[in-house]
Amino acid sequence: MQYWIDCVTGLQRRPPAGLERPPASGSPLEDAIVAKFVSAWDEGRDLVARFCASIFSARRRFDLVRTRANGQPAVGAYLRAPNGIRHGVGLYVLTLTGDRICAMTRFENSVLPWFGLPRSLPSQ
Repeated sequence: MQYWIDCVTGLQRRPPAGLERPPASGSPLEDAIVAKFVSAWDEGRDLVARFCASIFSARRRFDLVRTRANGQPAVGAYLRAPNGIRHGVGLYVLTLTGDRICAMTRFENSVLPWFGLPRSLPSQ
């Protein structure tokens, strides 16, 4: 099932009425939307936590690295191991409409190199 995220109203199972066109690729608006997503993830906002609860049980151990996939903004997700090394666990491609994320598509970690991301990141 596909979900849409509205930063004001939360998760929706159907697309919002009057879906707008996505912002231009690489535009300031697209950049701002992706930055908000990464920030929300980092801050552990309830919306992202609820959406990902069934996927990740320990989201605060994840780091996100921005990239692009198929012309859309995307983030690689990396899980921090006890030794500090961060292992890639997947790629999230964000579908934008207007000024919001309307869908996320997750791919397995094997695709990370295809989009310029390493399979793991060194400890910080």
